[in-house]
Amino acid sequence: MKFISWNVNGLRACLGKGFEDFFKSIDADVFCIQETKMQKEQAEVQLDGYFQFWNSAVKKGYSGTAVFAKKEPVSVSYDMGIEEHDSEGRIITLEYEDFFLVNVYTPNSQRELARLDYRMRWEDDFRSYVKELDSKKPVVICGDLNVAHKEIDLKNPKTNVGNAGFTPEEREKMTKLLESGFVDSFRYLYPDKTGAYTWWSYMFNARANNAGWRIDYFLVSERIKDKIKDAKIHSDVFGSDHCPVELEIF
Repeated sequence: MKFISWNVNGLRACLGKGFEDFFKSIDADVFCIQETKMQKEQAEVQLDGYFQFWNSAVKKGYSGTAVFAKKEPVSVSYDMGIEEHDSEGRIITLEYEDFFLVNVYTPNSQRELARLDYRMRWEDDFRSYVKELDSKKPVVICGDLNVAHKEIDLKNPKTNVGNAGFTPEEREKMTKLLESGFVDSFRYLYPDKTGAYTWWSYMFNARANNAGWRIDYFLVSERIKDKIKDAKIHSDVFGSDHCPVELEIF
């Protein structure tokens, strides 16, 4: 089974930059996107053979997630059921017979860490949410988690310590999430691989120089880690400041 996750940084813009070509060529069973920045009715997204699920932010042109799936799920839910978190369209959960799929766009801590305290509350609530799911059946979590977990996960760790996405607090929350029963699929297969990034700043020719961060992930429940067949980073795919990531499981 093949999963794709991509922060498209505005789906309407990405549609004009090859989104549909990549979508068709990759032929994923489930294709998850983050940062749609739109309501469903704002663009015609014709993806034959896929069920579509959308969660848009109340604020127009902000955040938002969507999932396109070949197989209809048993059930679908949106957000965490916590009022503080549930107006930005950040989570879609699909339940299948054997697993849950959680597509998530984690809040950014923002410049000067203006939203770090909120981010910490989000992290604790999200961890509780996926742990509860994991108590019922295995979970696949994908999306932009807005954190480079280890120094190997960004080009310039020393100069980025304390910046949003690489604060000790955010990294510790990621550690706690993994320790609560989840595996980073890419690092499970490629623990020492360097230069593997999923996001690059639009400034300073960052992408051309591969001065990036790995902040987009597929996590799976610890007990199904042996089902991971491959984990890929499609760094040659443009259309956003992020690139798509892939998980293939048996």
